[in-house]
Amino acid sequence: MGIEYIYAVGDRLCSDEQGQWLFSTPCFNHKQALEIYDLTLVPEQQVRLVVLPENEQGALSPSRGLRQLLSESEEQYFPLLSRAAQVMTWSRDHLYCPRCANALTHHQQDLAKQCESCGLTQYPRLSPCIITLVIRGEYCLLAQGIRFTEPRYSTLAGFIEAGESAEDALVREVREEVGVEVANIRYRCSQSWPFPHSFMLGFFADYVSGEIVPEPGEIVDARWFHYSELKNTPIPPGFTISRQLIDAFLKQYESNGG
Repeated sequence: MGIEYIYAVGDRLCSDEQGQWLFSTPCFNHKQALEIYDLTLVPEQQVRLVVLPENEQGALSPSRGLRQLLSESEEQYFPLLSRAAQVMTWSRDHLYCPRCANALTHHQQDLAKQCESCGLTQYPRLSPCIITLVIRGEYCLLAQGIRFTEPRYSTLAGFIEAGESAEDALVREVREEVGVEVANIRYRCSQSWPFPHSFMLGFFADYVSGEIVPEPGEIVDARWFHYSELKNTPIPPGFTISRQLIDAFLKQYESNGG
């Protein structure tokens, strides 16, 4: 199998008039490229991300928003789209060395940038996060974050702080965001989340005590949802880890004839 190509301009991936964003042949003379990154994770799929200068994308155009692109693509492409988007963002945001402020240059062997002045090597950033569905019998706790522009209830999430374990971060985030205590934390799955460079660790946790008190400035609303309500509740789309947690909870009761 030959090399496939993904193109980016600025902070957007590119697509053609048909909405295609993965190309089996080059669309440009790659001498125009600002950077070319090898995104290959498995030998069977050789992929390159080609970062182009502004106004050099030819017949391609900055694609629809990344969320829309993810929702329209087959599930098998989520890891590749996520990887491309995260590397694109990292490339754009890491132009200078954080140690000595000199310009970074492309690393010749690794997916990285290096400082020729002080020798520092910068790799694409990953920010570890927890995301959890809190369960109370036949009910689960969902919240609407302040950043949602339309009504949507999702699981609770937050960044893991320096020195914290994932479990400690989960307990802290749930307490901060909704004021309840949890225990019996169970790992479920993970997902690389390109908004902009998160790595989500998904868990279930059981409610222990406390009344829901939404965190001001973060949570618009939070409440308990019976499993029978979920199909009529605005929840995240299927490609998200939040939805995977909710679907797994719902499946538990549906399989038991609930």
